[in-house]
Amino acid sequence: MPKAKILLVDDDEKLRAMLAKVLEGDGYAVTPASCVADALKLISSDSFDVLLSDLHMPGKGDGLTVISAMRHANPKAVTMLLSAFPEMGAATQAILMQADQILVKPMNIPALLASIEQRLAAGAPPPHAVESVATILEESVGSTVEAWFERVEQDKKVMVISMSRQLRSGHLPTLLMDLVTRLRSFRALGSKELVSKSAEDHGKLRRQQGYTPAMLVEESRMLQVSIFETLQKNLFRIDFSTLLDSVMTIADEVDSQLSQAMESYIEEAIVLAKPAQ
Repeated sequence: MPKAKILLVDDDEKLRAMLAKVLEGDGYAVTPASCVADALKLISSDSFDVLLSDLHMPGKGDGLTVISAMRHANPKAVTMLLSAFPEMGAATQAILMQADQILVKPMNIPALLASIEQRLAAGAPPPHAVESVATILEESVGSTVEAWFERVEQDKKVMVISMSRQLRSGHLPTLLMDLVTRLRSFRALGSKELVSKSAEDHGKLRRQQGYTPAMLVEESRMLQVSIFETLQKNLFRIDFSTLLDSVMTIADEVDSQLSQAMESYIEEAIVLAKPAQ
């Protein structure tokens, strides 16, 4: 009987063959997969004791996608990632909240075998709770608005227009909730189906308040930065398998909101420019 069943995922054919040979020589039953799609099919149709996956692979998804799938299908499996990057800063700790261990390429084979045995003996740790980007942003509306306002206060060009804090930031909670709705709708990037009434109202109000188009664009840029800062502070809670799609959706939606705000800004400028009857 083999020691354990290992799912080995790596797009490097030579490395995959070498590792499979080493692991099988040490008594493991190894099932190889060359890409994320193949790994996901195997996870859904079979059970494994260990997942050993490369972090970075071509095509859609990566090692974290595979980790997430294994966590859902078989929470007791030991999950280990292979990475060519020895230092990943704060991201390393965030990744370790979802994978049991990160191994740096090129691997020390005896150390790899020892790590697998140690992890199998200890068993997989309790899974860490992870949340969707939408949930994290919904829970962090207040802190995101606060971060945005602090940035605006440091911008002399925007602060030329004097107004109360409520008038300056009162639109943001609704805009952020529109973004949360977009994230949960799973609409394709570039979708024009979701209309943000808040963005339209915001553009009209900013024209009435005397903002320039450049001010409107700068406010939007600072909002996007504040949103990503919120995500950075919550990396340890994020489901990494959906992070990339969520980040692209955020950028797309914030740009869409800016576009809608600019359209209503221009329409309001035309109205204000008309001579009184």
